[in-house]
Amino acid sequence: METTKVGIREFRTDLAGYIASNTPVAITRHGQTVGYFIPTQGQPQADMAALKNAAQILDKLLEAQGVDAEAVVKDFKNARRRARHSAKKHPAKAA
Repeated sequence: METTKVGIREFRTDLAGYIASNTPVAITRHGQTVGYFIPTQGQPQADMAALKNAAQILDKLLEAQGVDAEAVVKDFKNARRRARHSAKKHPAKAA
């Protein structure tokens, strides 16, 4: 499946057009892909099928980029744990 690459500002500006499209979009920031937008057609009875289709497309895109989803989840959880631990050590001062 062909994807369109756009910068995050362009994506934000033209969001309505990307929502109306049926082409997945790779969103970039400073040339690096930071996310994917996979539009669905918004038909309530087809939402589950569209979500499953989007998940399959996302799996293919991640595989094509060499991204291990489980490793990303693990890294995310570790980052959240470190952030919480750091926040406990350095609580914000009251204004």
